[in-house]
This record gives sequence, C-alpha cells and structure tokens, in this order.
Amino acid sequence: MSKMLQRYKDSERMNHWFIAITFFLATLSGLTLFHPSMYFLSNLFGGGPWTRILHPFIGVAMFLGFLLMFFRLVKDNIITKQDREWRRSFGTMIKGNVHNLPPVAKYNYGQKMVFWLMTLSLLALVITGVMFWRPWFAPYFSIPIMRIAVLIHSISAVVLIFTVIIHIYAAIWVKGTMRAMTRGTVSEAWAKTHHPLWYKKVSGK
Repeated sequence: MSKMLQRYKDSERMNHWFIAITFFLATLSGLTLFHPSMYFLSNLFGGGPWTRILHPFIGVAMFLGFLLMFFRLVKDNIITKQDREWRRSFGTMIKGNVHNLPPVAKYNYGQKMVFWLMTLSLLALVITGVMFWRPWFAPYFSIPIMRIAVLIHSISAVVLIFTVIIHIYAAIWVKGTMRAMTRGTVSEAWAKTHHPLWYKKVSGK
C-alpha cells in the first residue's frame, strides 16, 4: 500500500469547506435576486426580504474566509517558468499523458489560474456589492455608478461560478485529489505523478 503524505492541515481543510458552504449559500441567494424565475430559491432563506438581507453578509463571510486562505496559499501560487512550460504541454495532459508534463510543485498552472480567477472575481464581488448594499452604503453612490456596479457584480459572479465548476471537475477527474480535502492526505504515488517537486520537498527524497 502506498505511503500517505499530509497535503493539508485540519485548519486548512476547515477553512476550505467554510468557503465552499458560504459560496453555495451566496450563489443560491444571489440567483434568487438575479432573476424572477429563480425567486423560488428564496424559500431556502426564509423569503425574499430575508434573502436580500442575508446575501451580502454571506458574501462578506465568504470573502473573509477566502482572504485567510489567500494569505496561506499565495506564495505557492506565484506563476513560474515551469508553469509556462506546463501550460504549453496542456494538450498532452488532456490526452491523458501526465508523465511527460514538466514537473510542478504544490500547484500546477491550471490550479494557479483557478486561484487567481477566484481572487479577482471575489475582490470585484465584494467591492461592487458594497456599492449597492442598502441601506448601509448605497446612498453614497449615484444611480449610474450603482448600475455599473451591479453589472460588474453579475459578470464577476458568473466568472466565479464557472471557475468553481472547473475546480470541482478537476478535483473529481484526477483520481485521489478529493482525498486531500476530505482527509488531508494523498498517496505517495499520487504526489510523485502529479506534483513531483512538492513530493521531493515533503518527503526529503
């Protein structure tokens, strides 16, 4: 049986799942406010008025949770020369040939892109959301500015939702990855195959 290596601490996994839960709550409540056809989702939050009240607070909670994760992971998500080489070999990976990919550290180029897309979209969401958050901050902005803020908020939400879908799909697609966030460990074979530089660092081999 392959030796197991710790990839995430308990606190890191709790942080991840807190973000995941608040993301789904923010998405469902946001969709309720986005279009009348999805107003039925407001029943999950106690009706329309409560949905409008709770949505921004859930969004802020998600942002603060992600902010903690950002400072923990940003040093491992800086784009390097090896990442650019990995990007050029992306077609090879899609075909299932992962053995000829350039060696990567804790995260590959695709994972780093997901990290930065999440960072930028969440930053845009919290800034624009505050701008039309009634009754607290909206009075400080003009109607045209708030309309632009609503548009940017909606676009950023779509970007974040699709990025999370890609994130989930990739975690399921690469066998053994889900274990990292459910149990905190990955197999030695998984680490050697997908993150050889990280494997060398944590194993000392």
